[in-house]
This record gives sequence, C-alpha cells and structure tokens, in this order.
Amino acid sequence: MASCTSAGLLGRQPWDALRPLHSELFHLSDRVKMDEGSPEIVPANSPATDLDQEPESSQSGDGDGDGPPEPLSDKLPVPPGELSLYRAAVALRVLLLAAFFRYRVTHPVPDAPWLWLTALACELWLALAWLLAQLPKLSPTNRAAHPDRLASRYADGTGLPGVDVLVTAAAGAAGTTEPPLATANAVLSALAADYPAGRLACYVSDDGADMLAFEALFEAAGLARRWVPFCRRHGVEPRAPELYFARGVDYLRDRAAPSFVKERRAMKREYEEFKVRINSLAAKARKVPEDGWVMSDGTPWPGNNPRDHPAMIQVLLGHPGDQDAEGNELPRLFYVSREKKPGFQHHRKAGALNALLRVSALLTNGAYVLNLDYDHCVTNSGALREAMCFLMDPVVGNRTCFVQFPLRVGGDGDGGGDQLASRDDSVFFDIDMKCLDGIQGPVYVGSGCFFNRKAMYGFDPALAEEDDDAAHGSWCCFGNGKGRALRRTMSAVPLLDSEDSDEQTGAADGARARRRLRSYHAALERHFGHSQAFIASAFAGQGRGGGGGGGSDSTGAAACSLLREAIHVVSCAYEERTRWGKDVGWVYGGGAVATGFRMHARGWASAYCSPARAAFRTFARPSPSDVLAEASRRAAAAMGVLLSRHCPVWAGAGGRVRLLQRLGYAARVAYPLVSLPLTAYCALPAACLLTGRSIFPDDVSYYGAVLLILLLSSVAATAALELRWSRVTPRAWWRDQQLWAVTGTSACLAAVFQGVLRACAGIDVGFSTASTKTAAARSSSDGEESSDERRRSLRWSNLLIPPASLLLANLAGVVVAVSYGVDHGYRAWGPVLGKLALAGWVVAHLQGFLRGLLARRDRAPTVAVLWSVLFVSVLSLLWVNVDSYSAPPARAASQQPVL
Repeated sequence: MASCTSAGLLGRQPWDALRPLHSELFHLSDRVKMDEGSPEIVPANSPATDLDQEPESSQSGDGDGDGPPEPLSDKLPVPPGELSLYRAAVALRVLLLAAFFRYRVTHPVPDAPWLWLTALACELWLALAWLLAQLPKLSPTNRAAHPDRLASRYADGTGLPGVDVLVTAAAGAAGTTEPPLATANAVLSALAADYPAGRLACYVSDDGADMLAFEALFEAAGLARRWVPFCRRHGVEPRAPELYFARGVDYLRDRAAPSFVKERRAMKREYEEFKVRINSLAAKARKVPEDGWVMSDGTPWPGNNPRDHPAMIQVLLGHPGDQDAEGNELPRLFYVSREKKPGFQHHRKAGALNALLRVSALLTNGAYVLNLDYDHCVTNSGALREAMCFLMDPVVGNRTCFVQFPLRVGGDGDGGGDQLASRDDSVFFDIDMKCLDGIQGPVYVGSGCFFNRKAMYGFDPALAEEDDDAAHGSWCCFGNGKGRALRRTMSAVPLLDSEDSDEQTGAADGARARRRLRSYHAALERHFGHSQAFIASAFAGQGRGGGGGGGSDSTGAAACSLLREAIHVVSCAYEERTRWGKDVGWVYGGGAVATGFRMHARGWASAYCSPARAAFRTFARPSPSDVLAEASRRAAAAMGVLLSRHCPVWAGAGGRVRLLQRLGYAARVAYPLVSLPLTAYCALPAACLLTGRSIFPDDVSYYGAVLLILLLSSVAATAALELRWSRVTPRAWWRDQQLWAVTGTSACLAAVFQGVLRACAGIDVGFSTASTKTAAARSSSDGEESSDERRRSLRWSNLLIPPASLLLANLAGVVVAVSYGVDHGYRAWGPVLGKLALAGWVVAHLQGFLRGLLARRDRAPTVAVLWSVLFVSVLSLLWVNVDSYSAPPARAASQQPVL
C-alpha cells in the first residue's frame, strides 16, 4: 500500500513539457512507490461543528415565539379556471377519439384493406400512447421557494447543511479540448455558488484516469482562488466563466463602476490565459509517449492504462491554510479516479457516482449531494439555497428524497433548421415534470439534481401521520408495533429492534445481545460494504439532515488513515456481495429512471424547482448530430429499463408508488415503442399518393367529415390550453414536435431494435458522432468490459436513413399527386386533398431538422440521403412491378397512373 506524502500542490511549477506530473498524487499500487508524509485532509464537519448541533441563533426569524415555523417552500396549484378548461378539452378529445375509432372500424376501405388496417392499428397505438402520457398530466402544480426565509433562519450560514457536488467528467478523447474546458467551467461555477464555503465540497470523477483531465482540474483550482472571490464580491451571473464572458454586455454604457470594469477586464484576461494553458495541454496530450506519461519524480503515471490502474484521490483545494486571493475560506475540491481492473464490472456513470458517494461520505459527508454532468454549469448561484428550501422544509423536507431542476441548453437558437439543435426540452421540463410534481414528484433525469444522502443509502422517509401516528418523524426503527413492521417491510437498511438496544443485565442476556450486535454489524457490512468508517458516516446525524465528520482530528496520521479508507471504498472489489447498485446509491442497469423510481417506491416524494433564472445550463449548444446521438442513447436506455427487472410496470410491487405516478414512469420508459406506429403512419401518405389508394373511404359521409374536423379542433384546443397553463411558447412546442417526429423515426426506432438485440442476442449496438478511432478511444477511456455482450458501433448518419427516406417519399408523392391533378382538371383534386394534407404534415415535421443537418455543419448525411433515394426508388419500382401483375385488368385500366 502506498504511503502518503507531505508535499502540497501550491509549489508546483507550470509545465514546460507534458511529462512532469504531480508525484504527490495519492493512489494504491504495488508498482508505484511514493515518498513519506501526507498533505493534511481536514474533515468538513468535526464533532465540534456537527450540523446536528444547530446553534440557537440560527433559528431566528423562524416564526412567532413557540408557533410553528414558516414553510420554506409552497405548492402553487395551477389556476382552477385554466386547469378546468384543460381537463374538459382532454375529456372531449377522449370522447371524440372513441367516436372516431367507431367510425373507422365500421367504414373499411375495400380497395386498400392492408393500408386501412395499418392506418387503424397505428391510430389506435398512437391514441393509447397519448392517453397513457396524458393521465398523469391532469393535476399539474408549481413550486415556490422562499430563500429569504432560509436566510433569516440561518442568518450567519453556520446552520446550513453540507452539500457535496459530484461531477462525472469525460475524458478528452483524441485530443478534444472541449471536455476538460467544460469540466473546468462546471467545477468553477459550483465552487463559486452562493453557499458557505465551509459547507461546500466538489468531487470530480475521472473514470478514464486521464492525465489531461487531472491537469485541467489543477489549473481550475488555481483559477478558483481568483474567480470565486470575484463572483461573490460582485454577485455576477452566471458563474461559469465561459458563459459569463461570452455575454455581450457593455458595462461602460450601463454606467458600471470603473473599479468593477477594471477588475472584470483583469479577470477576463486571466481566464483567457487559463484557456490558452488548457489548449496547450490538450495539444501536447495528442502525442502519447510510447512508455506512457511520467510524473515529475520519474514515476510512471498510474493511469497510463485506463482499463487497469489503481485508485487515485487528490486534494486540489482543502489543505490547511487554503485561502482565496482575499484570504477567505475556499470550498473543497477533490480529484477521484476509482480503481479499474479487467474482469470487473464498473457500471459506467452509475458506478462512478456511487464511488464518489462513498468517498464524499468519508471526507466531508454533506447531508445532501448534487449530481452534475461534466458539461452542466451552475448558472444560478442561488440554486443551492433554493434546493435547501425544499430539502429542509419543516413540513415536507423529511419526506423529500431529491429536488430536480430543469436542464437548459446554452444557445437560444439561430433560426432555420439549426434551431432544433438548441432546444432545451421546454415541453418535458415545463409540462411533464410539473404534472408529475402534482402527484408524487418529478422523475430523476440524470443531472442537476439534489439528493438526500439518507435516501440514497436506502433509508425510509419519516412516516406520515396517515401511515402511523406513533412513528411520525422517526428515522430509525427503535419503535414497536405497526410502525416497526411497516418500516421492516419497506426499508432497505438493516436496523435494530428496540429490544436489541435495551441494556441487558444477565450474563445470558448479555451474550445474546452481543451475538445480535455481531449479526447486525455483519448485515450492515453486507449492505454497505466492509468499511466501518463508511458505515459510521451513514448513521451520523441520522434523521436531522446533518453530516457527520469524517474524523475527529486533523493530524497527519489520521488524515493518512482516512485517505487510505477512502481509497479502499473505491476499489474494484468493494461492491462485491453488497447492495450497492441495488438498494444503495445509483441503480445499476436501470439508468436514472430506476434510481428515482426506487425511492418513490419506498414512500419518498420528490420536488421540482424551476426558478426564473435557469439553475443549470449546458456548457455549449450541441450540434444536430449530438442531439440525435443523445436521443439515441436516451431511447436505448429507456428500452433497457422497459425490458429489465426495473420496468416500472411491475417493479416495486407492493410499494408506495401511486397509480398515476407509475403510469408516468411507464410512459417515460415506453416512449420508444411509439416509433413503430409513427414511422408506419408517416409512410402511409407517400404510399397513398404513389399508388392512388387511400386509407379513408372514397365516399366520406357528412358525419365522418364533421367528426374528423371536431377531432382535429380538440387536438389544437388541448395543445393551446396546455401551453397556456405551462407558459411554454408556441415556438418551443413546435420545435419539440418536430424533434419528436425526427427522433421517433430515427433514434427511437433504432433503440427498439437495439433493445431487442441486447435482450435476445446480447449484442449491444451504439451510435457514435465520432470516427471509429475516436469512438474506440472513448470506449477505452470508459473502461467498460463485458464478456457476455458484443459491442457494435455505427455512425450516427445511419440513423438519418429512415426519416430522410420518409421525407423524400412524401415529397415524391406530392409531386406525383400535383402532376396528376394538373393533368386531369379540378375534379381530380378532391380525392387527393386529404392525402396531400397528411403528406404536408409529415414534410413539415421532418424538413426542419434535416435541412439543418445539411446546412453549414455536419455534412456527413449526404451519404444517408443517397441511400434514402436508392431505398425509395427500389421500393417504388418494386411496387409498380408487383401491382401491375397482381391487380385485376379492369381495376388496373381504371386506376390512376402511379409514378
């Protein structure tokens, strides 16, 4: 085992070449030998400042005398008038759908039975999918936080709980400079948040043991000493330097103080120098030495092999005496790279987050944790305090497992087809999430979420009065009767009975008590793993949102012992035969949906916070190819959950998930299946126009025409009323509809086949926006290996073939139909108007995104367009030949020409 060194990071010289690295990096390896000593690690919350011992002064402004404290958050229901109209429109739409399907079934199309059956099946499928997604939307709600009440209650900030920010970094594959710069901005924005520095710590997980990521974080730690006091002194927003300096603001015109303008210019110049250093490191990192990287003392870099390297933990900010440029305390910053060994399952992002959860419990043990992706910056410095308003609310805080914030995109769009790439999921975050918040709480989306650490460990929430009056407000199981039985049924954490904790007097009773205690400790080790320090931290400050310290003193020996324990909990074998990834931490194999669903099944509730200023925003606006690849990844993850034991349809049976909440989760994982009827229905207008057939009867009755008009009017009314109470703009809704059609016929369609192949044949097919070499490098940096799954990677442009084919086929059908109408006079327009309307619907939804793909960026889809033209041509010629031989002579002679 490697010993600890005493050398700090502050005296390190800048790089003159890429090979020097920090020899004081902490790691476990039989091959790497370090010097003696250790930088001291001071626990965030020592017993003298335990958060459970809340100072009396922190309760000032809590209310009138002995009266109940004021709530820190409120639920604001949607105005009844708007909601009543919306519900009435939904009910009317359901009735009209029932009448419409009755008419469709009783009026078949004899000339095109297969087209009619296909259309009817698709319409039924789409209607059921809409109904499944619509039922949880009937009780939306808004939330309001009161940071002013929180500030009055904790005036000096000493009573606020600790918050650990967990950032999962992405390695810069193939010399890409954006990931380390994005990670640095995410870290700097988190460190500069409006929260007491002594209660804030940031942990960055580098799963690829990438030297470039480590050096970028070291540079970011140096910049934080100037950036953090600059942000807090002037209250700038946003506090990610890249986003802040990108704003075109003329401070001289706005009459800003000259001293601020001067300091801002100096800060901007320092940030530009920081970017130059990052780009220089990235340029040098492209040429990896044959023997791998070497640290400054000649020791090989432990992460030269990303698939086989020891655990590494480095304290970048948090040494004794660490201060910013103004002499104030700085938040803590830790670099963590868990151990990787061949033959072990590392579980990718979920495994990295669980490793950070264990390390943070030992070093700082904040009562709450914030999960951020490497490219999500904190753009609202008050987001941490707003989240505390929900998690520390005296009424509902003890039952809130997480607070989810919306994730916005950096750009606002520039018009044209490219605007779809800049969408920020307004419909999902401002409609779907608000509706689930009115039931049991929003779903967890994978980033921008504050978690109650106790909920992550598997503890139950405090029982409500309707569950058990005797157990109200209790965290542990030292109780009797119904409350203990219920908690035994739902809790994932082994807890002692009341009789086990009573003091025993007789020798036999004492021996029995000791055996029970040993059995209890063994059960805890099977649950949390073989780390007594971590188990102690899991029960520290139980029930009051506190965070016990990681140790009782700050001596070098204690810090070194604590660091060795932290390295132990991120080893490969630590999670074996434990409940990690099942009942503890982030769920393995189920994605973000399963993690949130597991907490709701235990009776926890969640909250959705959408402040006026976006709390989290992506570092840069993604390109259309990135949007498509991300949609493919999400759809594949949803199919994986749908076909696994974590499926919300049957998982958590007997739990406390409400029916509408379960339906909301089911719609969240089953949405890729809608791609099958959507793709088929988008192909029907082209088939009808090119073949002269129809999916509706030729002699549509007056009743059928009126019914169809009323149904379309109800669809428009439902959408308009939904936009009214959600305050989503029509432009954002239209962009979402376009992207739904594009991803539904591409990424979601591919995800369905991906899920089937993975479940039946163990073949994992992924789509990448990078070249084959870059994709291989990223796969290597991820460090995942699987002996029973075969990994296949395809270019993202292959996803464009289905929507491009549908678009070209419908355009060809429109040309044929218009030519036929021009040749045969106005009487020929009647039968083709309905087909042209359907084809226009398809073209309007698909053309924007594909036009953006063929614009100034991402020109690779040219090959996909050529394949689409070939595909449509072959199908058309095949249909002409088949139909000419199979059609009766009389009908073939009277049928309108095709193609």
